[in-house]
Amino acid sequence: MGETAKTTTTKVKSSWFKGLKAEWKKIIWPSRSTLAKESVAVAIITVILGLLIKLVDLGVGQILELILK
Repeated sequence: MGETAKTTTTKVKSSWFKGLKAEWKKIIWPSRSTLAKESVAVAIITVILGLLIKLVDLGVGQILELILK
């Protein structure tokens, strides 16, 4: 009962930061070339999916236009 709420909160924060620091050290960061290749792949896939969605949208719009006329 000798602990105050402030002391307990400080211990919890300290423990949380220690855990965060330990997890941060486990991260394996990609090299520049890997990051560049993956970024280009994401950009290309994004453009392709955007075009695909646009084509589907145009097709559904045309079908709806024919049905509602």
